[in-house]
Amino acid sequence: MPGSAGHFIMFYIIIFIFGTVFGSFFNVCISRIPRNISVVFPDSSCPSCKANIKPYHNIPIISYILLKGKCAYCGAKINIHYFLVELLTPILLLLLFISLDAQFSIVFFKYAIFISFGLIIFFIDLYHYIIPDKLTLPLILIGLLFSLLPNTDVSWMSASIGALSGFLLFLLTAVIFQKTLRKDSLGGGDIKLIAAIGAFLGIWGILFTVLFSSLIALTVLLILKHDRKEPFPFGPFLIIGALVYILAGNSLIELYLRLFNIY
Repeated sequence: MPGSAGHFIMFYIIIFIFGTVFGSFFNVCISRIPRNISVVFPDSSCPSCKANIKPYHNIPIISYILLKGKCAYCGAKINIHYFLVELLTPILLLLLFISLDAQFSIVFFKYAIFISFGLIIFFIDLYHYIIPDKLTLPLILIGLLFSLLPNTDVSWMSASIGALSGFLLFLLTAVIFQKTLRKDSLGGGDIKLIAAIGAFLGIWGILFTVLFSSLIALTVLLILKHDRKEPFPFGPFLIIGALVYILAGNSLIELYLRLFNIY
């Protein structure tokens, strides 16, 4: 019906606008959390000339385009991730909303929180090779709490098993590599992140995320011909795997089973 279509369009616009605003805040988190600086104070400033950024220079997406990716005062280049996060946040939230049949359910808010934390973790690990406990530990707790709510998609049992099995799997992998190869394969941040993913997605989500993220990471390593002696952030690939599962996991698993005539 036209009225229903109009409501859906309004919801899409609201999600996109709020998504860009949240994305702008996530950029503050990405910049400040690794430096242990408050994400609330002081006001945002240019990393190069230290000039405070005016509100009209801080409009999500639009300001980056109008300023051509440069500081309005000193002309220093603004990292592309500021634009990407402000764009990816609303897009991912819209895809989540659509994948859940355009409903503001408990499941929507659950995964909206995961997407928020996930984007911050993705870029922090990508740039700094760390995954802060102040992000992963609350994420584990939030995932487990959501599993206790009615009308959720992952039971408390599945969330608990997912978190514990993910944690133990990565911990065991890290210990084996350390003992046999005398080198670190997975950091503590990766171990806690997979536990958080397990708390949100449950046991099946863990299996999908580990397999999918490992395949993508291996492909990237081969394409880039990455030196094994150099650090390589695995957290971003775990986030990608988890997001793929959230947005299309069931469809991909069903397609896989049909292709191989498993049922």
